[in-house]
Amino acid sequence: MAAGNVAGITKVDDQVKVTDSAPEAEFYTVKKGDTLSAISKAVYGNPNEYNKIFEANKPILSHPDKIYPG
Repeated sequence: MAAGNVAGITKVDDQVKVTDSAPEAEFYTVKKGDTLSAISKAVYGNPNEYNKIFEANKPILSHPDKIYPG
């Protein structure tokens, strides 16, 4: 008997192991007056880590000083 929809396959030997798991993503809604440094201090405890946030959001941010509420 075939497993799934592939003829001739009777079983799958799945040995996938995760060795370097990433932390779960955190979401933050920008409020009026926020800066990446302020958000970084609240999230990471260090305002100088703002570049992590900028890099992770490059698809929607063109410059670290240009963030908008919402």
